[in-house]
Amino acid sequence: MHDGKKTVAAKQVYAAFALLKAQGQADPLAAFLSAMENLRPQMEVRARRIGGAAYQVPSPVRGPRKDSLALRWLVAAARDRASSQYHTFAEKLAAEITDILASAGAAYKKKLDMHRMAEANKAFAHFRW
Repeated sequence: MHDGKKTVAAKQVYAAFALLKAQGQADPLAAFLSAMENLRPQMEVRARRIGGAAYQVPSPVRGPRKDSLALRWLVAAARDRASSQYHTFAEKLAAEITDILASAGAAYKKKLDMHRMAEANKAFAHFRW
């Protein structure tokens, strides 16, 4: 949503759901909810300053933040898709949701990168309060 244009954003989401239905999804809302479940991160890294050094400390993601991050990544990945291939935002959003259901796409890669970073910095988990 840009500049509070909620109606415009809603129309694009409904158009994306219509495209998902045309692609063969029985229930587009269920597909979207399943994609969001696939996209929600479990762990993240947070910067923590200790003794003049900044450590990337892995920590679990709380409930509302999971949804916020997942939705933010979904919209950003849809926006970043090439306009030459997908002409409307609804097409981009539908394609990204389809990719997430198949465990692919830019948003899903972002989640995997975050989990990989948390796994790599597991040694600093004792800095968590």
